[in-house]
Amino acid sequence: MPLNRTAGFRAAIEAIMANKLRSLLTTLGINFGVAAVITMLAIGKGTERQILDQLKLVGVNNITVTPVIKQEEDKVDQEQGTGTEKEKFSPGLTLLDAEGIRDVVPGVDRISPEIILNMNLIHGGIRRTARLVGVTPTFFDMTGFSLERGRMFSRDQLVAGLPVCIIGKNIKTRFFPSEDPIGKYLKCGKVWLRIIGVLQERLISDDAASHLGIRNYNMDVYTPMETVLIRYRNRGMLTKAALERAANPWGNDDETTKDPLNAKDNHNQIDRLVIQVNSTDELKGAADVISRLLERRHNGVVDFEVVIPELMLRQEQETKKMFRNVLAAIAGISLLIGGIGIMNIMLASVLERTKEIGLRLSIGATKDDVVMQFLMESVTISLVGGLSGIILGIGLSVLIDVGFGIATVISPVSVFLSFFISAMVGLIFGIAPARRAAMQDPIKSLRYE
Repeated sequence: MPLNRTAGFRAAIEAIMANKLRSLLTTLGINFGVAAVITMLAIGKGTERQILDQLKLVGVNNITVTPVIKQEEDKVDQEQGTGTEKEKFSPGLTLLDAEGIRDVVPGVDRISPEIILNMNLIHGGIRRTARLVGVTPTFFDMTGFSLERGRMFSRDQLVAGLPVCIIGKNIKTRFFPSEDPIGKYLKCGKVWLRIIGVLQERLISDDAASHLGIRNYNMDVYTPMETVLIRYRNRGMLTKAALERAANPWGNDDETTKDPLNAKDNHNQIDRLVIQVNSTDELKGAADVISRLLERRHNGVVDFEVVIPELMLRQEQETKKMFRNVLAAIAGISLLIGGIGIMNIMLASVLERTKEIGLRLSIGATKDDVVMQFLMESVTISLVGGLSGIILGIGLSVLIDVGFGIATVISPVSVFLSFFISAMVGLIFGIAPARRAAMQDPIKSLRYE
């Protein structure tokens, strides 16, 4: 009589259990293939999320200009031998450069200049070094910072350069662990600044900080640009104090710490300039125009560096995409080998069970019943390999994330896709053996030795 689906599945399980070792070895190809698929998708998803997080840090469509503190260049004199080219004067990176870029370069949306001074901070008997960053309101808009408490700088504070500041989350934790810092004073160098706001914490990985040159914003103190220029230092002006620092670059001034940003060689009025353009398509063109403009304004001296962080991230993404493609090829080869293994084992099983097939056909089983029985057997082997591969893939993804520091994100879609692929492999590679079994002649099969 014809076999029902339950009986066919039970017969398939019995056939698999009768050859446990062979069935186990057959599942290995599917196992490693599915594990590779899950790992590949987890790495790809992790990379995508990492790129998006880094883009949030550097900003979309941003161009960063930073000064080169010191340059030395020698030129060979063709007639008189080796000599030194007369050094040209450059005013360094200044606020006038920012205004020139805004007025001349097409497609510029916003500009955020920054002055960065390394300071000794003092409060409540605690002293530590940190960065004092002079900014404009555009800085907070471009970086997407928001306040955890307090308020932003008012117009009067910005224009008059009043001694106020907004502190990062870690500064609040270090100096005001159990009290509200709003309205309190923090000594930055020689100036007492009144705290008017605390920024929300911005998580930054060590890899992003080193790769993109991003500082830990949570450890910064932010103050209006005019406050730095008036109350601290305006490196664009020639003053008696500047001349004394040039003669003794480190000196005994406790206002700053010993850092290259504060050395005599740094005559740049601003330390960082971030330009945001209207669209990604304009990034490279705008960067080229900015480079030529600054070189002309600096009398032909290239004492600055123009970087497009987004393009760097895109290039990194392309490199990682190539890696994922290689991993995908390996996964595909593993699944192909696993499928061939299933087909090989099932064909061998057809030969071994020729008499059984003939008996089933002779007592009333249809060809469809025989096909279904062998398909169930191949699909079951494949699904067992798929399930174990899913467990292995999740384990490998976690190991790669924890052990090697490569971000991985396991999504339900990848698990479902891997399970579906394993089922399809068993189905596709089981069709030929199943059809071969169904086409057996019952009389010849019963006589087969």
